[in-house]
Amino acid sequence: MEGLVEKEDKAKKGGLQEGTDDVNLAVNRHPHGNLTSASSDENLKDIFHHITTSKTPAVINYGASWCRVCSQILPTFCQLSNKFPKLSFIYADIDECPETTQHIRYTPTFHFYRDGERVDEMFGGGEERLCDRLWLHS
Repeated sequence: MEGLVEKEDKAKKGGLQEGTDDVNLAVNRHPHGNLTSASSDENLKDIFHHITTSKTPAVINYGASWCRVCSQILPTFCQLSNKFPKLSFIYADIDECPETTQHIRYTPTFHFYRDGERVDEMFGGGEERLCDRLWLHS
């Protein structure tokens, strides 16, 4: 678990910008046209609405900034968004979207959607497991 002091040290060294989070920085470092980060409950509700009405295949990564496994799998999640352009990739931090993520019990949790319906879920990390699931649902 990364402590506040460690985050402040990273910010001073240029690893993190103050007032931003790791997710936004990861999204901004590389072009990810199909990767979205939910910033609030309202934003996540809009994303759910888009998934169900457009019937776009999607994967939602529910994580937390304090979760070590989430921090480890997030760069892979971002990279995989480039390898699976037909899938919409969404990252939702459970602390930023507490109302809409109250059903999430483990982080990271991945939910896979097809034709507007949730068809699968995966708990925990594992790059190969995640890649296999994405391939299955793309």
